[in-house]
Amino acid sequence: MSKYIIVGGVAGGATAAARLRRLDEHAEIVLFERGEDISFANCGLPYYVGDVIAERGDLLLQTPEKFRGMYNVDVRVCSEVTRVDTENRTVEVRSADGVYTESYDALLLSPGAKPLRPPIPGIDHPRIATLRSVQDADRIRSLVGTGGSVVVVGGGFIGVELAENLRERGLSVTLVEAMPHILPIFDTDMISLLEDELRRHGVELALGDGVAGFEEQEDGGICVRLSSGRTVHGDFVALAIGVRPDTAFLDGSGIALGERGHILVNEYMQTNIPHVYAVGDAVLTRSVQTGKATALPLAGPANRQARLAADHMAGEARAYRGVIGTAALKVFGLTAAATGQNERALQSAGMVYGKDYRFTVIFPRHHVTYYPGAEEVALKLIFRLSDGVVLGAQAIGAEGVDKRIDVLASAIGRSLTVADLEEFELSYAPPYSAAKDPVNMAGYAAENILLGRSIPLLPHELSAELAAGARLIDVRPPEEYHAGEIAGAQRIPLPRLRERLHEFDPQVPIVVCCKMGLRGYLAEQILRAHGLTVKNLVGGYTYMKMQCEGEKSYGA
Repeated sequence: MSKYIIVGGVAGGATAAARLRRLDEHAEIVLFERGEDISFANCGLPYYVGDVIAERGDLLLQTPEKFRGMYNVDVRVCSEVTRVDTENRTVEVRSADGVYTESYDALLLSPGAKPLRPPIPGIDHPRIATLRSVQDADRIRSLVGTGGSVVVVGGGFIGVELAENLRERGLSVTLVEAMPHILPIFDTDMISLLEDELRRHGVELALGDGVAGFEEQEDGGICVRLSSGRTVHGDFVALAIGVRPDTAFLDGSGIALGERGHILVNEYMQTNIPHVYAVGDAVLTRSVQTGKATALPLAGPANRQARLAADHMAGEARAYRGVIGTAALKVFGLTAAATGQNERALQSAGMVYGKDYRFTVIFPRHHVTYYPGAEEVALKLIFRLSDGVVLGAQAIGAEGVDKRIDVLASAIGRSLTVADLEEFELSYAPPYSAAKDPVNMAGYAAENILLGRSIPLLPHELSAELAAGARLIDVRPPEEYHAGEIAGAQRIPLPRLRERLHEFDPQVPIVVCCKMGLRGYLAEQILRAHGLTVKNLVGGYTYMKMQCEGEKSYGA
């Protein structure tokens, strides 16, 4: 009879324990969890803070007692593994009853990660809280009742979700982020939509400004000193600046770690010690697209890794393909989702826009326009120029966002091309989609660029194009002009373009623009058919407006 020890009882550890039991009814399985709870919904913690999830118990997907009864697993909570001896195959455990050792045949590590608390002056103030456990959420809920304002430090997923939920509870919220923009998984051209949504709902953003220190005020609140010299105040602070792998207990174990403390594993989630496995937030796995080592602290990958690790421990060899990086979040009335590589990642890898990759930005409705409630989706699709392989995608909108990103994530996982997107047969009914789904439309737009049917021009490239002598034609109808203008544009509505062809000089290149890019593409085809040199402004006026952060007039 085999004996398995699992360290960590949340997503990865609990999944591995359940899978091992299904594969081996007779094995002895011991699960150690340092905290009070196992298998709790840590992704739901911000919504418990915001009272969207009203009952604490709803976060506890499994109790130790229920898990024991269902899977016959020896669950030991409030039991911290403090040392691993891989030579003798033992772990040292500290619990309320003292310190003891436990032997094993195979060991699975799922220790997770812990919040970063850098050595900033005043960071140990009792009103500065992090969010990683149910107990952390309880603490923040208690702090909510002590005042009406909060400073959220960190503009990643947890920080933004906390800002939203605390604002929904009526608090005055300031969100501080050291980088120029929140949510680095999104490119800067897309993120303005989410930043505007936060501002519209009363969240103050302090971007591009780090924290220099925390100081207690006479009223019991906290003054947050920023690197710029600016100060912001809150009755308490929610700290959400990232996590680090919780692997200090592996010192001296012989288990190989990366530079930042992540556990190194192979495709079977094995460490360099064959009988030791690791999964979840603490491991360094690899990117499906690049093959490079990467860390991705998300629940979905942790659960898949745990299942495959358990399979290998039980003698069933199935390899883990790696991570793509697919995530979504809610920001008040919008949903934002992304998958694959963003431009920042591609450029860090040495890829160049226009040489190695391009992207298209479209603004389809999430279902047919004749059915009530059709909502606009901003969809960015990034593809490789050499072969059209889809590299990444980002989408933001009120409805239908997660559905499209999930489809595109599947395409990226199988190295499909923009031409493949055109062929996808996706479900259609007027309340849900259109006969040409936004995924299909993104494929059409991208392939037009790939095959040279459309020559794209990005908003930041427009000034140089006009300075070189190009003529800018706005083909929007008059009823759309109220939205704003592009300085220097000549207005010729699309239906009148053919009757005014005589006004164009074949020696003068043309840039066409419309509201969202589609009519610009149609104008591009008309003009090119008559011998003119034409480029289409990507995403039209709408995309330019996103990049110019809401200004009403745009200089060329």
